[in-house]
Amino acid sequence: MTDLALYAAHSAQSRGRRHPEPPAAPRSEFQRDRDRIVHSTAFRRLEYKTQVFINHEGDLFRTRLTHSIEVAQIGRTLARLLGLDEDLIETVALAHDLGHTPFGHTGQDVLNECMQAHGGFEHNLQSLRVVDALEQKYAEFDGLNLTFEAREGILKHCAKKNAEKLGDVGQRFLDSTQPSLEAQIANLADEIAYNNHDVDDGLRSGLISLEQLESVPLFRRHLDVVRQIYPALNDRRLIHETVRRMINTLVVDLVDQTRANLAQHRPQSLDELRRCPPMAAFSPELRAEHLELKRFLFQNLYRHYKVVRMGEKARRLIRDLFTAFTGEPKLLPPEFQERAADGLERAVCDYIAGMTDRYAILEHRRIFDIEAMA
Repeated sequence: MTDLALYAAHSAQSRGRRHPEPPAAPRSEFQRDRDRIVHSTAFRRLEYKTQVFINHEGDLFRTRLTHSIEVAQIGRTLARLLGLDEDLIETVALAHDLGHTPFGHTGQDVLNECMQAHGGFEHNLQSLRVVDALEQKYAEFDGLNLTFEAREGILKHCAKKNAEKLGDVGQRFLDSTQPSLEAQIANLADEIAYNNHDVDDGLRSGLISLEQLESVPLFRRHLDVVRQIYPALNDRRLIHETVRRMINTLVVDLVDQTRANLAQHRPQSLDELRRCPPMAAFSPELRAEHLELKRFLFQNLYRHYKVVRMGEKARRLIRDLFTAFTGEPKLLPPEFQERAADGLERAVCDYIAGMTDRYAILEHRRIFDIEAMA
């Protein structure tokens, strides 16, 4: 896409990479970033990392990989409508969960508890760590050597004490400025994707019901429209038609409100946009409805006793692994034993965070089951 808005992130004007490289013509710099994400080991691992449901609970539930692809699809649509760089939004969308642990937010929470005395754990920081250091593919540098703009988009939020250690990519958290509009849009595309697709997965699992969701105005309004148009539709198609309409409503509202914000502040460049308040936003009315949907999912799906039970198993498993590896570093694979020389706990944290759900289960069995193969 060549007709970009004045406030868009232009690949030719990128702040560059940590390690200078010759141009990648005919690809743009942001296309090159996207390609590096797609070919990374961390991206492939997302296929077997939990979104809400553990991998072995069903083949049709979303994983971190399918979620990331859905975020990228929504993000590209938004980019095209707003005159933004589609490749940069796609890069951020595909990379935003690279640092997520196995077993979803439960894995993140327990790793953070284990790492409290050693700097903590936060999956956005870990995603940046993956692309800056942990991927081992290129001869001349560690990590993927992404552009500044891709890296800042991956780092959605960051405490000031951490930002101080991150150099240029952390500076905006110290200066209270904004990231690119591409980064802002990718963040909201993530919200649209996971809320609506968790509705779909929750209904598929049977842990929430249509009757319960009818109490949520955003869902009920679209469900009523579908029932009016297709009164004989079965539940599976009824759910899909409702969810896709909700996504469309959120996308259209986000575009309209963002355009209104841009018209009010009139940024004439990316630098001017960075000094504005956040430009990407839902309207107040739809934001309130979207938050109500999030509250419903938290109370009825994420805190459902079956999800909590699986989460508790995951919590114990990760804590067991962390205790075992920090207690006896020789249990680690050789690569991570070498990294442990620079900090045992962080090396163990990197190892566990990089695991898929099923690999973590297998590794736990290898260490604690006396009959398991080493």
